[in-house]
Amino acid sequence: MVPNEAHQYLGIIQLLQHFGWTWIGLFAVDDDSGEYFLQMMEQLFHQNGICSAFTKRIPKQASWHTEDQMNNMVSNIHQLLTHGTACSYIVYGETMIMAWLILIIGFLHEENISLRKVWIMTAQIDFALSSLQRKTDLQVFQTVVSLTIHSQQLQNFKEFLQIIKPCKMQENALFKDFCEQVFNCEFSKPQEPMELNGICTGEERLENLPGPLFELFVSGHSYSIYNAVYAVVNALCSMNMSRSNHKIMMKSRGYHYQDLWPWQLHQFLDHIVFNNSVGETISFNSNREIRAGFDIINLVILPNNSLHRVTIGKVQNNALTEEEFVINEALIVWHRNVNQTKPTSFCSHSCNPGYQKQKKEGNKFCCYDCIPCPEGMIASQNDTEKCFRCQEDQYPNKDQDQCIPKITSFLSYDDPLGISLTSAAVFFTLVTVLVLGIFIKKKDTPIVKANNLDISYIILISLLFCFLCSLLFIGQPIKVTCLLQQSAFGIIFSIAISSVLAKTIIVILAFMVTKPGSRMRKWVGKRLTTFIVLCCPLIQGLICVVWLGSSPPFPDTDTQTLAKNIILKCNEGSIIMFYIVMGYLGFLSIISLTVAFVARKLPDCFNEAKFITFSMLIFCSVWISFVPTYLSTKGKYMVAVEIFSILASSAGLVGCIFFPKCYIILMKPELNTRGQLMKKMK
Repeated sequence: MVPNEAHQYLGIIQLLQHFGWTWIGLFAVDDDSGEYFLQMMEQLFHQNGICSAFTKRIPKQASWHTEDQMNNMVSNIHQLLTHGTACSYIVYGETMIMAWLILIIGFLHEENISLRKVWIMTAQIDFALSSLQRKTDLQVFQTVVSLTIHSQQLQNFKEFLQIIKPCKMQENALFKDFCEQVFNCEFSKPQEPMELNGICTGEERLENLPGPLFELFVSGHSYSIYNAVYAVVNALCSMNMSRSNHKIMMKSRGYHYQDLWPWQLHQFLDHIVFNNSVGETISFNSNREIRAGFDIINLVILPNNSLHRVTIGKVQNNALTEEEFVINEALIVWHRNVNQTKPTSFCSHSCNPGYQKQKKEGNKFCCYDCIPCPEGMIASQNDTEKCFRCQEDQYPNKDQDQCIPKITSFLSYDDPLGISLTSAAVFFTLVTVLVLGIFIKKKDTPIVKANNLDISYIILISLLFCFLCSLLFIGQPIKVTCLLQQSAFGIIFSIAISSVLAKTIIVILAFMVTKPGSRMRKWVGKRLTTFIVLCCPLIQGLICVVWLGSSPPFPDTDTQTLAKNIILKCNEGSIIMFYIVMGYLGFLSIISLTVAFVARKLPDCFNEAKFITFSMLIFCSVWISFVPTYLSTKGKYMVAVEIFSILASSAGLVGCIFFPKCYIILMKPELNTRGQLMKKMK
């Protein structure tokens, strides 16, 4: 009729978890039951993140082979209590284990050593404390929390104990011995004189006994016996009702209760459900165990050494849920040495958020160091076993204890850098339009005619679109802009460079035609320039078509490059095709630079080849420096580097090729005559 002891073990685990005690000392009696208790607790400790600081087995009997063995045990326990780091102890056993602990702790009190410990007693200790409180000082235990078999105070039971006079029933040997022990008296014997004060009168009352000798309450064991009697009575009633259906058979067999065997009640006990006198429902589970639990008691030891039992909670069934484990922490009376606050018991301090546990070598898992989370990882809770990374769209804060949403980043028109580049693109576009307007207006002047007017128009218009295409790189990437960015830039730039190449080749051929007997005359004309201007961009166009058809660029998000930003960008789709486009532009640039370098010493009247050479040097320098700079930057600055390269190289072409001519047209019109050109030819 007592609950399964395994429920008590689970209740202890819940109690430890409630208070956060993870470093526990274990005292157990040195026998089979104590060994089973230690094995069960170690198993439950491991499953619930708790460690035993030590396990100490104390002999059940005070028998020692040598005095040194006893001294060694006392010294060892003394060392554990004074120098051990555990502040909570669990005690399992009987009277002898308590007697040894009281003896050893008493020595500490004599040494004025304050333990500040919490003692957790199992239900088996209840009887031991009741017997020891008469002879020993229990004050040494300070704070005691005990699990006891569940009990309820029966109606009128205390009043009954207060009025009965057990010493009047001296004919009962049990009552006679009880009275002589608790009332310290003796019953008179015939022919033996006795002192008047030592005689049991029979008027002695239990209510007059001090608390350490007798307490007027129903213990858990007594309550279990009470329920057991009622269970048997109800089982007999059920059996009687069952047999009443076979009255004829019963009469013929002469049925009597004394003829019953105990096992015949089992089937009726299995299904017994009744309410006892205090209104509690009594029943059994499938294992024929009573559906009862344990009470959690705070044993307050009063100055007169009596025990004041305060029920602070309960453990029902297997104590796996909050409903089955209930505790009212406010009712606990902590010892004055712990300042009425909840004590702690752990091997290592709790790791704060931002730190993770690192097990100490050679120690149990409850003993650990707290180390900061690695870079890029967080721990948002206390005692994190292992830090973890934030989601891709988040990053750790400075303390590495929470994740912060990343900010989306792209080169926008509102960004100061975006505004600067947009302004530069618009400015150079207007300058190019102005130059184109000057050339259109002054198309009949000698200097404009001498510079191959059609090619000049193509170069200016292509450079105009180069400046404008840089705007495709600014703003949030979308599918259309991603498709147009690199392909438009590559094709337009190839038109500009091929036009410069055609212009330079025509200059060389025109100079060679003037030599007597030259065979180059057939190459001079619009066919060659048209072929160069069309074929070179056409090749670039075919490359772009293959690129867009096989693996086109697309809007993408980059959450890895920058820790605090999500980069919105255009993914090239195929990085190989991207570098083929750039490589083809580089190839055209090198050819143009080589041809311009060859033509640099030709007479100035032939389109000043020196300026073309200088413009191509600027162009090649910009794009050579572009590659390492582009690869070393991240985020929106990569886009800014490409825009800057487009603007700088295009501006170099406009400035070097067309600004000298515009200067003569606008500032030195006297040099813009046929006579001046013929004069230079001579």
